[in-house]
Amino acid sequence: MPNTVKKVRKSAAPFYGAAAAWVVYALAFDLYRWNHFVFAALLSAGVFLLLRGVCRDEVTEIPVPDPPREEEKPTGNAELDKMISDGRKAVSEMKRLDDAIEDEKISADIRRLETVCQQIFQQVKADPAKLPQIRRFMDYYLPTTLKLLNAYDRMDATGVAGENITGTKERVESIMGTIVSAFEKQLDSLFGADAMDISTDISVLETMLAREGLAGEHMEAQSTKDAGGSDIRLEL
Repeated sequence: MPNTVKKVRKSAAPFYGAAAAWVVYALAFDLYRWNHFVFAALLSAGVFLLLRGVCRDEVTEIPVPDPPREEEKPTGNAELDKMISDGRKAVSEMKRLDDAIEDEKISADIRRLETVCQQIFQQVKADPAKLPQIRRFMDYYLPTTLKLLNAYDRMDATGVAGENITGTKERVESIMGTIVSAFEKQLDSLFGADAMDISTDISVLETMLAREGLAGEHMEAQSTKDAGGSDIRLEL
């Protein structure tokens, strides 16, 4: 939902009523007598409090525009620029759907998809070589998911519980868990090469530490020899 601030405009009727009480009383009685002056003041205060309780303040909600977003400069890679643009639109649509759909379970799934998608786009932006890994994700899985959620939103907005509407909504609700899991796996797959490199580095590091006798108590190097030579097996 857009951010808003409430502007309260107090009703002027109590002030006009209090002033009118003074005028009416002055026309009917002599205000130079102190008892009449006191009574006029009490009458004016009573009218003010009465009208203050009856006349409500006018409350207006003023939308607060989001701060302007700094436009990203083109990267020079047309495919990467398209992914960034399409990704920004997809995330924006997810935010809209989250606000529009009242079902909290669906909204929670949408928010999770939004978070995962942003992480996917960040990873690919940092390493454009990963673009081919998300091509099917961008061309089919993401737009199809948004299509399903938009259909759910339209049907939910009708307020009708017909057979077709209810059945379709239930199918979308049932598949959301699978979609969230698939998006998370897509993100995980982007770290495949990194995980392999780290695993290789760890293996090499363990071997070198063991050979230099620097492994300490947490790692033991066992040398096994056979006729063809020697091999090293490390146990953590």
